[in-house]
Amino acid sequence: MSKLVYIETFGCQMNAVDSARMLSLLESADYRPAPSLGDADLVLLNTCSIREKADQKIRSALGELRRWKSARAGRLVAVGGCLAQQEGARLAGRAPHVDLVFGTHSIARLPDLIRNAEKGSSRIDIGLSGDTSHWETLPYLPDGSVTAMVTIMQGCDNYCAYCIVPHVRGNEISRSSREILDEIRGLADRGVTEVILLGQNVNSYGRKEGEISFPGLVRKIAAVPGISRIRFITSHPRDLDPETIGLFGEIETLCPHVHLPLQSGSDRILSLMGRGYARSEYLSKVKSLRRARPGIAFSSDFIVGFPGEKEEDFEQTLAVMEEVRYDSAFSFRFSPRPGTRAASMPDAVPSAEAGRRLRRLQSLQDGHTRERLDACIGKEFEVLVEGRSARDEAQHFGRTPCYKAVNFTAEETGTGPFRRVRIRAAGSHSLSGVEGDHRD
Repeated sequence: MSKLVYIETFGCQMNAVDSARMLSLLESADYRPAPSLGDADLVLLNTCSIREKADQKIRSALGELRRWKSARAGRLVAVGGCLAQQEGARLAGRAPHVDLVFGTHSIARLPDLIRNAEKGSSRIDIGLSGDTSHWETLPYLPDGSVTAMVTIMQGCDNYCAYCIVPHVRGNEISRSSREILDEIRGLADRGVTEVILLGQNVNSYGRKEGEISFPGLVRKIAAVPGISRIRFITSHPRDLDPETIGLFGEIETLCPHVHLPLQSGSDRILSLMGRGYARSEYLSKVKSLRRARPGIAFSSDFIVGFPGEKEEDFEQTLAVMEEVRYDSAFSFRFSPRPGTRAASMPDAVPSAEAGRRLRRLQSLQDGHTRERLDACIGKEFEVLVEGRSARDEAQHFGRTPCYKAVNFTAEETGTGPFRRVRIRAAGSHSLSGVEGDHRD
């Protein structure tokens, strides 16, 4: 009889794809997805260590799993991902009820590791081996999915002062274009029409291997029958080159949305962060993208309270936000990560002051997000339907090409994944509308 596995994923989209591959890999160890935590024989936490808050959530989940495990004999707890890679034996020591700790380069060995854990052996596997053979396994994909994330590379060579990624994911490794295209063709055969290309820095895809450049890869994907939308994350502003920018004017299926992390609008802080670009260079690329694809949407990341950040540095960040007027943004108070350069930097910003700045930044972004959403009212968009609305089962949910979330009422006769939706209202973070050209 098959056993049941429940996977809880923390952090980025890369972790989400890794979790989907873990589900596929565990089929060979006779596990299938559990409908709930209570049904599971194995719980796997795929962890994140980018910020302290993520660490706290994972430690809380581990505490709850101690009680879960003791409720029934034979249950297993496994911890994988970035925090597992970073903490290793320390994590196992603090949580003795954990049966397996495995790192970001151990995914391909997961079935054997679980079998060993069932026998009470091989508790820790966290070597940065460079093993990418898990890429050969197609991620688990629920029936009826129209959008899918596709890993094109992993790791990072930039070593920004605050970032733990190179330490827990390793250096950049690009996947072969043949493997990527084979996976995307397989997804298209299953009805997927949108692919999201993933990498810590997609703009440097293929530079080490020399097989094909990122623009070359996107052009090949655009030619795959059935793929109507292409997105990618994440772009490093330093490595976003003119050829990639030009793709937005060249390839219609490349969606008009770019996630371009700024982190800070101060050249002094950008230098301390080791970002490798100046504010003027970043803004120049934003302008080039807007020339290539008028109406393109932008999202970004911001770190507030980086060591040494003064009020004037923070004001320069707000000034860039006012100029670009991002559609959305992720913003965080600086969180020192063990092993990074920033963890030992002097001139820490007091927590209360960093919190004040973060609230101010988020308030400004909330206004810009609402401004962008309000501008959509009365317009009609092609929406890719991803499923039922979480807020109202009678409605559908999907996204515009610019990645704006839309809840809408569908026509009873409507078919296919794409619908023309007229926007009637805007909320704080999403749009509402009706299918077809309905007017009052």
